[in-house]
Amino acid sequence: MTMTAIEQLPERVNIDAPLVRRGRFLATRFLLEVGDAQWLITIQDGQIISVERGPFVMPSWSFALRAPENEWRTFWSADPPPGFHDLMALIKRRALKAEGDLKVFMAHLRYFKDVLAKLRTQEVAS
Repeated sequence: MTMTAIEQLPERVNIDAPLVRRGRFLATRFLLEVGDAQWLITIQDGQIISVERGPFVMPSWSFALRAPENEWRTFWSADPPPGFHDLMALIKRRALKAEGDLKVFMAHLRYFKDVLAKLRTQEVAS
């Protein structure tokens, strides 16, 4: 998984009609932090509207997902091992920090799990 793959997230998510439908009541902006790199991801009606790469001075977001780059790389591998296979597993191991309005994150947890799984190596090849 390359960092530029994150910027291709709109194309990967927006063509998946069942995933977009699952997020149809979601409108938010969240921060994805991969090591020192940051992205603001804007979602409207289940579609990824924009992915902006940081650094940001004072970004506005509803929640943030932060983890070291090596944790994300393992999560985004084609067949991640136990403890890396799921966002909640990363949180349980304290590798992923979720901050901010977690009601939005938890209410649409399955959607966010599936969106971030679109960056897995097997997804990149397709």
